[in-house]
Amino acid sequence: MEPCSSLISLSTTDLSFSSSLSLIPFKTHLKVPNFRSRFKVLAVAVDPKELPQNSPQRLLKELAERKRAVSPKKKAPPRRFILKPPLDDAKLVERFLNSPQLSLKSFPLLSSCLPSSRLNNADKTWIDEYLLEAKQALGYPLEPSENYGDDNPAKQFDTLLYLAFQHPHCERTNARHVRSGHSRLWFLGQYVLELALCEFFLQRYPRESPGPLRERVFALIGKRYLPKWIKAASLQNLIFQFDDMDKLIRKDREPPVKSVFWALFGAIYLCFGMPEVYRILFEVFGMDPEAEDCQPRERRQLEDVDHVPVEFESRKLSWQDVAAYKPPEDALFTHPRLFRACVPPGMHRFRGNIWDYDSRPQVMNILGYPLSMVNRIPEITEARNIELGLGLQLCFLHPSKYKYEHPRFCFERLEYVGQKIQDLVMAERLLIKHLDAPGRWLQEKHRRVLMNKYCGKYLRAKRLHPFIIYGEQVQDAYDNNRRLRNPATTSVQQAIHGLSYAVYGKPDVRRLMFEVFDFEQVQPKTV
Repeated sequence: MEPCSSLISLSTTDLSFSSSLSLIPFKTHLKVPNFRSRFKVLAVAVDPKELPQNSPQRLLKELAERKRAVSPKKKAPPRRFILKPPLDDAKLVERFLNSPQLSLKSFPLLSSCLPSSRLNNADKTWIDEYLLEAKQALGYPLEPSENYGDDNPAKQFDTLLYLAFQHPHCERTNARHVRSGHSRLWFLGQYVLELALCEFFLQRYPRESPGPLRERVFALIGKRYLPKWIKAASLQNLIFQFDDMDKLIRKDREPPVKSVFWALFGAIYLCFGMPEVYRILFEVFGMDPEAEDCQPRERRQLEDVDHVPVEFESRKLSWQDVAAYKPPEDALFTHPRLFRACVPPGMHRFRGNIWDYDSRPQVMNILGYPLSMVNRIPEITEARNIELGLGLQLCFLHPSKYKYEHPRFCFERLEYVGQKIQDLVMAERLLIKHLDAPGRWLQEKHRRVLMNKYCGKYLRAKRLHPFIIYGEQVQDAYDNNRRLRNPATTSVQQAIHGLSYAVYGKPDVRRLMFEVFDFEQVQPKTV
């Protein structure tokens, strides 16, 4: 058989290859056909007489031949792209029935935030080593929470507190039930914090507009300030077990701290409620709303000539006043103090105007107001309905009408609280509805559902936008320009949710969002 063209210069004693292969002696009785069938020639022999040993042309020629002879290795696809066979029905049913998320029928929201599978030995090792330190720093009893009764949500506190500290950069984050449980807690905790501080500052500063209030909130729970509060509570060693937090750069320090901070308040809210959130914020972390670095920037303030309720006039409310407040039995509203902080007493001058007679009945009919409530005194029901009508008129009162003469005669403060309660209600809805979804997926879903242009779209679908009261100078502009109209309808939508929360509580916000306005767009549309 004819030898290969690249092996023409074979000698009887050895074969000469390129510099990538050393000289290999072969015996003379080897047969060339067997050689070709067993081995691949990875390089091409080059006559040393053609080019010098160190010639660049020779090296380039060898490299080109080698690339043509050797195919590159293909990388294996990432594990998340490898399709796995679906679980059969029996295994799927067993997985769901054994999941702690379906163990608490009386606390559906708390149950949805439990880990998707039972804690293993690695999880219990962390709990045995570090949980007592965390509970002592936060001011909780050191005995296990399993000692509480089944009707007490605090029974699950040890599990949720463990999940709260397992941020995405720690060693336990590779476990699916830990990673997903932590992300669901921080998804809920961010909206709990926003609502808690919103209610606190609205009652503490009854004359301020939402702009300065938002700056105060950011100065307390902004991402760059959170490491200071974590260090004040001596929790930094539980987050960074092998590093000094002060020596880390910002991009390595702030994301884990923010994740743990949010998840911590999600766990506290689920087990102990909103009063405990205030205690941790202002007592354990030591937040001071009067600190110099928490003050809003100076701006030109409009003169506020209107009155505020007597309970706000005499002194600034402390966090203890807000946390310990319980409305009296014959209160008109579910959150009477929050209602008084958002609806000024001077709104009674608007009773009996054209909007009150013409538009208010139509708006109340569309929204399903007033709700039927049983009161011991009939006059309480009548007074509540009067205040509800004034609050609705304030919800539809655009700032262009009276804001420069009466800064609080507009929907801004109700819009602020409505935005926060709307975020929290939607977060709770998504957590209960999607038990196996991680927090980042829920965050994206939450953002898409509550996108501002869609909120205004729901209000306009109910034909409520013609009832908005604009100033005479801007009436035509808002009626004919959707770039002005859409943000205004969004604000009115959120103000209605804020009024609903102050008057009837969170259940009525759910009714408005998912039954009246149908935020999730799941109801059949009329043809």
